[in-house]
Amino acid sequence: MTPRRRAAPHENEDCCAVRDVLNRVGDKWSVLVVALLRDGPLRFSELRRSVEAISQRMLTLTLRGLERDGLVTRTVTPTTPPRVDYELTALGSTLLAPITALAEWAKKNRGAIQSARDRFDEAAKAPAEQRSRARAR
Repeated sequence: MTPRRRAAPHENEDCCAVRDVLNRVGDKWSVLVVALLRDGPLRFSELRRSVEAISQRMLTLTLRGLERDGLVTRTVTPTTPPRVDYELTALGSTLLAPITALAEWAKKNRGAIQSARDRFDEAAKAPAEQRSRARAR
């Protein structure tokens, strides 16, 4: 058995940095919101209508997180009722290329992934069925 290699301090820092960023941009709501904002600013209500199944609270939390990370700006226009617009920052716009590439990859490989899941699920079922038959004897 070979001993595990200890990570150098900079490798741990790199992992933490990547994990920290992926926690924000890797959740399904953030990716959808960033993609929706690619064509320009949208009001909160427009985003809410465009993102199926998201609650008002979750959209608010997602937008706050994106704003905190410098990916989205929030502009309040003092009207009655107040108008709140969200727009990608320059940093947020740099996310569009990787998100688009990931979406294309997902579309291209969706069938292969589903086939792999089906094979895995079938293989997992087989031992359970064998155990059931053995107990029944």
